[in-house]
Amino acid sequence: MQHAVHALCQLIGTIQVFAFYGPLGVGKTTVVKHMLEELGVTDVVTSPTFNYMNIYSNAQGTQFIHFDLYRIKSIEQFMQAGFNEYLYQPNVIAFIEWPEIIENLLSRNTCFVRISYGLDGQRKLEFETI
Repeated sequence: MQHAVHALCQLIGTIQVFAFYGPLGVGKTTVVKHMLEELGVTDVVTSPTFNYMNIYSNAQGTQFIHFDLYRIKSIEQFMQAGFNEYLYQPNVIAFIEWPEIIENLLSRNTCFVRISYGLDGQRKLEFETI
């Protein structure tokens, strides 16, 4: 998994949004946590399930927004909360768990990360960029 995390981190500079897909408990938050650690975030990284988003930064001043949209019911709810204003901003990287509801907003500089369980029970991580 660490090799995949490193490969994802290498995309920063061209990628501003990471969209994470996978079933409950597959490790989306764990991957985000390891990415943030590799990117120099020293704060404790927790799941934003109940408050929808957490904001972190590193010593270089990059801001990282970690969204969990599991409880967001519509794109309108996402927009009314003002969360869309964090997407594609200079010096801001967004990590979005459960992004299905806002896929229409993810039009460029995005990495789609799919995490699943393989036949052997090991986690499998695949990604593609646009």
